[in-house]
Amino acid sequence: MISRYTRLEMGRIWSDENKFRCWLQVESAASLTLAEAGIVPMEAARAIADRGNFDLKRIQEIEAEVKHDVIAFTTAVAEKVGPEARWLHYGLTSNDVVDTAQALQIKEASRIIREDLEKLKQVLERRAQEFKHTPTIGRTHGIHAEPTTFGLKLANWYAETRRNIARFERSAEEMRVGKLSGAVGNFAHLEPEFEEKICRRLGLEAAPISSQVIQRDRHAYFVATLATIASTLDKIATEIRHLQRTEVREAEEYFSEKQKGSSAMPHKRNPITCEQISGLARVVRSNAQAAFENVALWHERDISHSSVERVILPDCTILVDYLLTKTTDLIDRLMVYPNRMMKNLESTGGLVFSGQLLLDLAEHGMSREDAYRLVQKHAMRAWKEDLNFHDQVMSDPEITSRVPQEQIQRAFSIERQLRNVDKIFQRVFGSN
Repeated sequence: MISRYTRLEMGRIWSDENKFRCWLQVESAASLTLAEAGIVPMEAARAIADRGNFDLKRIQEIEAEVKHDVIAFTTAVAEKVGPEARWLHYGLTSNDVVDTAQALQIKEASRIIREDLEKLKQVLERRAQEFKHTPTIGRTHGIHAEPTTFGLKLANWYAETRRNIARFERSAEEMRVGKLSGAVGNFAHLEPEFEEKICRRLGLEAAPISSQVIQRDRHAYFVATLATIASTLDKIATEIRHLQRTEVREAEEYFSEKQKGSSAMPHKRNPITCEQISGLARVVRSNAQAAFENVALWHERDISHSSVERVILPDCTILVDYLLTKTTDLIDRLMVYPNRMMKNLESTGGLVFSGQLLLDLAEHGMSREDAYRLVQKHAMRAWKEDLNFHDQVMSDPEITSRVPQEQIQRAFSIERQLRNVDKIFQRVFGSN
């Protein structure tokens, strides 16, 4: 991923330096475990642990000749270790190291993403409580529907984020596995008990069964979960982009004093952060398709997945880390305009209360079909001629003769429409 979208800590995890550090960590854990079992000399295992190191440039030089990154790595490490290096990589195949080390990298990356999700959840809760009872118009198909509150929008995003956290924890846990089962997964050179001990030493679980590789359904689930998270962030950004439109202006992303929106139009305040979030979410979602394609490999292994994962695993974790941070800041500093929300809500002269009036007419003996026809007639006239729907209703004796005036007024009450907001918040946030 380009540096523009890479935060420092996440970028470090996917650096070549850290990748080889993780490989070395697996090699050392394997040597020490086998030494404890009397298979590898303890002095050799200690030499690998103490002197095991590498020079990144040297690995690259060797790989240019041998065309194999793991051999280049073990050769470069052996040069540092000395004669005891003949016990390095003992009983292992390349992917025993690569897949297990990759699990360590994903474990590190997952910790950061989990922290990011928690920060987003907290800021969504804070701002949802802030605007809990702030009326705004709800829209379906982009058209005014019925009143809601801005707090309910935020609460909905909060609840989705909680689900994303649960999904992510499950997918990250499924990735917290290693394998040291050999070239086709049958433990031809090591015993399964050693695999379990080596993985425990690394803070991983041993995959119950593997081929030469950990099965890629795990990776597909993990990347798909990242794509789901990115889609939630896209959803939030898309809503804010709509709310920031000139004709709406109910909320907008923070715009600093020195910020400029257009090289040609000084008045512009563009939702650039939201648009960036929506755009980069597409990249994460597209990578999920590649992860699904990686599940099907030839026989006990081919390497068609390997080149793909060199791109999609760093890119997806880096982007989701970046997008979560950007979205958290977006919500934290979001500029909200309750007066504009109320102005928009009232702009149709009460049209948005037509549903309750329909119910009231049916309650007082009119068939639903006749009530719908009567209310829609006034609604369409108000819409086309820019009239006040409430005034039309109050001047129609067919309505006022059936429904008491006091009940008609209640039908046009925002408070009545929003009377259950507290109950919804109780469901979402509990007693707190």
